[in-house]
Amino acid sequence: VDVKAVRNAVYRAIGSKVVVKANRGRHRFDINEGVIKEVYPHVFMIELSDNEDEVSKTVSYTYTDILTKDVQLQLCTE
Repeated sequence: VDVKAVRNAVYRAIGSKVVVKANRGRHRFDINEGVIKEVYPHVFMIELSDNEDEVSKTVSYTYTDILTKDVQLQLCTE
């Protein structure tokens, strides 16, 4: 698997709902749901939704974050 394969997989999932598990170091993980909104050559944007007060924020990750397993994406099957 290389960066191009990861980029293509993320590109195919634009608009899809995903679960994002981000490694924050020292055995801490952030787990959120969001939608893949935008894809660029080196980064992609995910709009995270907070169900409690309907506030959303946009975060960006690089494709190498997925390759190094700092970020894991899982497509929702709803």
